[in-house]
This record gives sequence, structure tokens and C-alpha cells, in this order.
Amino acid sequence: MLFELAEQAKKEVSKYCDDYEIYVDKMELLQLDSQKSDLNFAKEENTLGLGIRVIKDGKVGFAFTSDMDKIPRIAEMAFENSKLNEKDENFAFAEEEKLPKIENTFDKRFKELELEEITSSMKDFLAIIDDECCKATSGGFSAAEGETLILNSNGVSAYDKSTGFAIGVAVNAEANGEISTSYDSVSSCLYDLDSDKLAFDVCKLAKSSLNGESIETTDMDVIFDYHAATGLLSTFLSGFSADSVQRGRSLLADKLGQNIVSENLSIYDDGTYDGGLNSGVCDGEGTASKRTTLVENGVLKNFLYDIYTANKANNSDLEDSNLIKSTSNGFRSSYAGTPSVSASNVIFDFSEKSEIDEIKNGFLATDVLGAHTANPFSGDFSVEVSNGFKITDGEVTKPVKKAMISGNIYSLLSNCEAIGDETKQRGSFIIPKILVHDLRVIGN
Repeated sequence: MLFELAEQAKKEVSKYCDDYEIYVDKMELLQLDSQKSDLNFAKEENTLGLGIRVIKDGKVGFAFTSDMDKIPRIAEMAFENSKLNEKDENFAFAEEEKLPKIENTFDKRFKELELEEITSSMKDFLAIIDDECCKATSGGFSAAEGETLILNSNGVSAYDKSTGFAIGVAVNAEANGEISTSYDSVSSCLYDLDSDKLAFDVCKLAKSSLNGESIETTDMDVIFDYHAATGLLSTFLSGFSADSVQRGRSLLADKLGQNIVSENLSIYDDGTYDGGLNSGVCDGEGTASKRTTLVENGVLKNFLYDIYTANKANNSDLEDSNLIKSTSNGFRSSYAGTPSVSASNVIFDFSEKSEIDEIKNGFLATDVLGAHTANPFSGDFSVEVSNGFKITDGEVTKPVKKAMISGNIYSLLSNCEAIGDETKQRGSFIIPKILVHDLRVIGN
């Protein structure tokens, strides 16, 4: 179906210009939400949409629709919209190239899923939480299958198909009038979610957080668990965007070739990562997915580019290379939007690893609140810790009632290492637990 629609759009848009891009997006979604222990919302949703971009006389135009009967009109609108914009030589469409083969991003079992089966599984999941003497406050399960096709006037014809599954829950635990909360989730491209383990783990965390003690304000070793690390690193990631660099919004703008983090840390953006939540054969422009080294042994090596920012870099005096190409990081949220620079799967690779039993006096931050308030330019942050614990003589001991952590993300990553070998994907990040030395922990 997608190819037929794209060919129809190609026929229509070719009446107006020779430089075009057609993006077709189809998605099937199953979703089940709960409030407390009740399943109160379920839906099955199918969406299909098409977007057309054109470049005419150096001006870009865009239009989209979810009504396939309107393809002729959308082709005309994209052309007419181009007349309203200013000429910009940096716009271009992807060139034809070999696409990589990506493993473990599609599960045919999606087609076998039924709402009845999901409902039964969620009831069993919530029953475990009740049996563990916790109360679910909210939660949900979702499963989706997506197809995309990008066809353009340069010969690109890039088709991809993927699936995604996720389950998450927030719970309360109560003892002697005191309430503690916790949240966790798991997600995968494959239908292999261990919901039982999630239920047990999130309840254990909530119950372990009861009867918290105060902590003194001091500098100490801090372990950021996966959710906590992801919260802080999201702000740090914006500094690698070529768009941020070119707009003067990145502290990294003039630091290529310089040390910006610990020498034991390398960072990669990899859209070809097997099983990666953001993996695919290409980005949202049709540029073949690839692995980009952002940081190598602490040294800044590259930024993230889409086609527009790569051309802008080559056409300006801000960067001294004429060989910059898209790093395959031009993504779009749907057919209704145009591409912009975004990360795929960001891998934090540490050459040095420690174990928790090596920490004499430290602090474990399971999650943080307020990470969105961090300064994306300077990297300064001050966040509240959720489900924090003291570490004494290599063991996680007492829960901490209330604490904050403040510092600078660049300084933090200049003095850090991995805890253990296990990595997990949370959002865009594929990371281990991260140990940071001499970080300010603020007690109540």
C-alpha cells in the first residue's frame, strides 16, 4: 500500500517540480491504561499519513494529509507553499545509497496480539503488585507496529518496518502512615517484556524507600541508576546537535578535538544498533543509518547532523571543513512534520568499570526530578532525588528521606566511570549505571 501511495504522490508532484521528497507513515497501536488497580482505558488505533516536501528555485515547501484522496491537492499545496518561503541553498534531499540491515527491530507476534490477551496480562501484572502489598497508582501497556517509506527525486526508495512494546507502572507503598512511591518501565522492539520482574522490582523499590533518614550535605561518590542518568544526560545531549552549535546554543561549539569528558568514556550515536529502540535502515530523510563517534576517549570528535545542518556547515565560515555530511540524524515525529536533528541510540562506552562494593561512603540516586530545569548551555543542574539510598561499606543500606544533587553535567562526566557491565536502553541512551566522584549531595 505504501509504495502505491508514494507512486501516486510522485506522479502528482512531478507536475509542479523535479525536486521532491515523499514520506508515507503507517502505524497500528494497541494501548491499555490503568488508574489504581482498575483498567480504565483501552484503544486500538490505525493511522496513515503522507507528507510531501519540494524544492523549487531554492525554496522549500511542505504539505501533509491523512486523507489519501487528497494527494493531488497536497502535491499542489507543497508547491504553492514553497513560494511563501525565502530561498535557502542549504535545503537538499538525500542521495541514493546502500541501506544497512538491522536485526531485532521487528516482531511478527504483534499481529497475533488481541486486546483480550493484553487485558488479561495486565490484570495478572496488577495482581502481583497487590500481592506485594503495594498499590498501583497508574500504569499502562502499549504495542505498536510502524511502517515508513521515503521516496525522492534522487532515486531514494527506503522502506522500513518495526515494532515496539512497553509497560510501565507507578506504585505506592505504605507503613505506619508513611507513603513512598516508585516508578519503572521496560520497553523493547520485541515482545519479550518481563512484566513479572518489573512488578516485583518496582514494589521492592517502593517498600525499600520507606522510613527514610536524613543525609548531611557533603561531596561524595554518587551512583546514578539508569533512570537518573537518563534524566540528566538528556540535557547534555543537546550540546551535540549541529543545530544548537550553529545557533550558538552549545557549549561544545568550539571544542572539536578537545577533551570534554573523562578519558575512559567514548560516546557513539548508532542508528544501526541491533534491537535499538531508535534503530532503522535510515533516518527521516532517507539517509542510510550509520554509527557516528561523538566522543572518543574523552575527546569531542563530531556533532549530529541532518542534511540541512551539514550543508549549512559547509556553506559557512563557522566550520572549516567542506566534507561534512549528514550523520543520519534527521528525524521527524510523523508524516505531519519535517526533519530536524535528533539522536538515535546513544551509547556510553566506559573503558573503566567499578563495582558498588568498592564504595565506602556513597549515595545511590534511582531517579531524579526536575532534570528539565538544567541549563542546556552551561550544563548546570540542581535536581531532587527520588528513591535515594545511602551506600556504606559497599552495600546499599538506608533510604534517604529527602536530598538534592547539584553540579555541572560536563564536570560530572569528567570524573566518572561505569558500575558493572550491565547496560540498559532508556529513551535514546544505552548506558550502564554511572559512578560520579565528589558530587555535591544536599540534605534536608
